[in-house]
Amino acid sequence: MSDSSVLLSHIPGILHGFGDKESLLPAHLKAFEATRPEKKQVHGTRIVDVTQPGQDCGEADGFITSVPGILLAVFTADCLPVIFCRKDGKEVAAVHAGWRGLIDGILEEMAQLINQSGDTRDWVVAIGPAAQSCCYEVSQELVDTFMQQLDFPPALISPRHRHLDLAAIAEAKLQALGFAGIDHAGSCTICTTAGSTTEGTAFKYTSFRRNSHQRAKDPSHPGISGRNQQSGIMILR
Repeated sequence: MSDSSVLLSHIPGILHGFGDKESLLPAHLKAFEATRPEKKQVHGTRIVDVTQPGQDCGEADGFITSVPGILLAVFTADCLPVIFCRKDGKEVAAVHAGWRGLIDGILEEMAQLINQSGDTRDWVVAIGPAAQSCCYEVSQELVDTFMQQLDFPPALISPRHRHLDLAAIAEAKLQALGFAGIDHAGSCTICTTAGSTTEGTAFKYTSFRRNSHQRAKDPSHPGISGRNQQSGIMILR
């Protein structure tokens, strides 16, 4: 069973879920995979209004639609999957937000787009599994960049030395942007386990950071190309 959001689960007419290694795209969304827009995620801030199934969106990291029957999904490994839904279930959106997207303002772009014809106060948001502050160690330069550009408490941005809390930063941004409710689904993509096998520890999620560490130790260890989990949301027909 894939991770899910309590907030979104209470909205009728919506299907959503956050993938993991066992089911890269949540099983209950697989029947709609052909409707998913084509896109190339580039850690940018471009958001596309999706109006037809399979739409070619080019380079984009955010998607929004009011059309039933279209699966909006983003690929992630350690970046944040953020999915949005209007409280009446009439419009949904999805964003891929890593540290670049958070710094460059993809959440602000989504809020601005929503506010052009509606109000963020009528929307709820779920933040999915991603690298968490327990494991997401970065350069001091990157921590300093976040500290300089964001007016949030230092302990929120970096609760441990040289570690970023992407989910907390995203939640603080979403609160400041006026969204009605925010919750979290899933856990840390780097360290969350799914038990043990004869080959060692089994991890629940695909993680670029963990995989690169494994490959540094053992060059024969397989990469994660084509094995990123997907997080999706759609309005049912």
